[in-house]
Amino acid sequence: MVDVPYARPAHAARLRPVGDSELALRYRTVHGYRRAFRMAGEGPALVLIHGIGDSSATWGRLIPDLARTHTVVAPDLLGHGASDKPRADYSVAAYANGVRDLLTTLGIESATLVGHSLGGGVAMQFAYQFPERTERLILVSAGGVGREVNPALRLVSLPGAHLALSALRLPGMRLQVGLVVSLMKLLDTDLGQDAPDLLNLVDALPDETSRNAFIRTLRAVVDWRGQVVTMLDRCYLTAGMPTMLLWGDRDSVVPVRHAYGAHEAMPGSRLEIFEGAGHFPFHSDPARFRSLVEEFTSTTAPADWSRDHWRELLREGRPGTHPDMPDGAGQELREASERSAT
Repeated sequence: MVDVPYARPAHAARLRPVGDSELALRYRTVHGYRRAFRMAGEGPALVLIHGIGDSSATWGRLIPDLARTHTVVAPDLLGHGASDKPRADYSVAAYANGVRDLLTTLGIESATLVGHSLGGGVAMQFAYQFPERTERLILVSAGGVGREVNPALRLVSLPGAHLALSALRLPGMRLQVGLVVSLMKLLDTDLGQDAPDLLNLVDALPDETSRNAFIRTLRAVVDWRGQVVTMLDRCYLTAGMPTMLLWGDRDSVVPVRHAYGAHEAMPGSRLEIFEGAGHFPFHSDPARFRSLVEEFTSTTAPADWSRDHWRELLREGRPGTHPDMPDGAGQELREASERSAT
């Protein structure tokens, strides 16, 4: 059989400018909570899901260009940004439900999901819970594909972490932390690549409510031993789902070896490494990031989900393995990740 390149619908090929008003925050109340989001453009839907402690503003440099060929939706997850921060369920599954409900209120039935860090885990969970509404997956330095994570996040998951986060807001502490960040960058450490962006996340937690939501979210996915949520045992279900992995080779939060492990575990996935980039490759090289997203969405057909195919995968697939992975490879990957996390 000869592969025929996917032809994007004609309406999606039009380029249109995006006005400032389209990039402004909008709001919808879902289940009694206010959800903030940005929405711009027209064409196939592209959902951008940020990481922990972040917000839709992290995609600000990318939205105008991506919105020239897509309907771009970038939510502030519950507990983040300008969305409400209630005492609520901050699990990955709950976030996936929240994304589905927001898209439903906007009249969007299916979309390509782009998830960064925690958002990558949310995107994978969304695809697992709602495969019929997922066209493609683009995972950026994603959590949920291994146990290892930066030790600082493990520490923040411990009791009393809110006191440490509060201390960072004390007068003079910001200057001291800034000096440490400058030193790490001067020494060219991997953490130095990510420190400025990570410091911005701390600045985005100005009050007790924000810090509590951050800690509740973190504890849902990380404990003192590392990440507690993994999709490796279900990666075989991505067979037939166009999936691309984007990672910085100097990621100090989720090491690049997770990218190679996920690529091996996900049938037919594509892996792109950003040399010299840390945990935020879309900040380090937004032009390349945008180009890869546009090329991937324009040259791959949306996943064609069917209940029979899903049933067949569940019956024949084995946790952590798939037809293209040697037997035991998934288990070896998990064990190696767990060893590095302890």
